[in-house]
Amino acid sequence: MNIDAKRRALAGTLRSAAPAAANRTAPVRVERQVAGRGGKGVSVITGLPLPPAGLETLAAELKKTCGCGGTVRNGTIEIQGDHRDRLVAELIRRGYAAKRSGG
Repeated sequence: MNIDAKRRALAGTLRSAAPAAANRTAPVRVERQVAGRGGKGVSVITGLPLPPAGLETLAAELKKTCGCGGTVRNGTIEIQGDHRDRLVAELIRRGYAAKRSGG
């Protein structure tokens, strides 16, 4: 960035590229994982653009929809069992660009 661009940025006339990239919605991925769980499979939802409190609320609603348990860990939602199709349908209904990931 040259000195004139810095001056315009400080004056508020130059917009950075970061907000434009933040508006782009990445697809939400729903995959099945069994690693480290003693062979028990869970459906893992990643890529949700929500704060931790929003993830907790959404996880509770998805657990009720699937009729099973689950948790929020490291910014992802884990739902017990293989409920990928049901979760993708519910996330699409809620307006997220959800895709089934994995095999």
